[in-house]
Amino acid sequence: MAKICAPGKPRILCLHGFRTSAAILETQIRKWPESILEKLDLVFLDARYPSAGKSSVEGIFDPPYYEWFQFQVHQDHTEYQNYEECIAYIEDFMVQNGPFDGLLGFSQGASLCATLPGMQEEGVALTKVPKIKFVIIISGAKAGGAKYTAPKLVANAFAAPIKCPSLHFIGEQDFQKTEGLALIDSFVDPLVIHHPKAHTVPRLDDQSVKIAQNFVEKILNLATT
Repeated sequence: MAKICAPGKPRILCLHGFRTSAAILETQIRKWPESILEKLDLVFLDARYPSAGKSSVEGIFDPPYYEWFQFQVHQDHTEYQNYEECIAYIEDFMVQNGPFDGLLGFSQGASLCATLPGMQEEGVALTKVPKIKFVIIISGAKAGGAKYTAPKLVANAFAAPIKCPSLHFIGEQDFQKTEGLALIDSFVDPLVIHHPKAHTVPRLDDQSVKIAQNFVEKILNLATT
């Protein structure tokens, strides 16, 4: 059964990181100020596949842990498993629990969020749901960038600049910083929050709150159109 939408609030599907969970991402996001969170209708989804290996958050957050798809980075390419099944799973959830205005993701979930608007524009994904109006990308990486080759389904996701507004979180110590910066260049209307931490969902300092509030005001207008 679809959850009841919060009137006037942008409905956002939130995708967690590799081998974590919806509950973990929700805990991380709830560190943000209520002045921002109260304006958003956040829906957190567990990935389809149980973790196939050790999670980096063991001992910090309780299991169970999940992963969106499996991958292995080789010297000259990245090998993916269950990527298309992952996209279909997300779309089915959006059909049953939407409509959604935008996407938010951390790490593996952020990389998915970054690809989906371009894939939708191309007509190879999310064909059964309304157009994605914005994305929030936290510690994401660009599929098809310098580090990760793209799955076949994503081959043309960044062929043209992504037109929907985007908010990017870049950690100065994040091992994915370079790929996160590459994602910024793929969007025509990005806002960026830089923070001193590593690969994490950061707390927001005063300057970050101002940037986030500006983005929220922008997407509030989109959600009503």
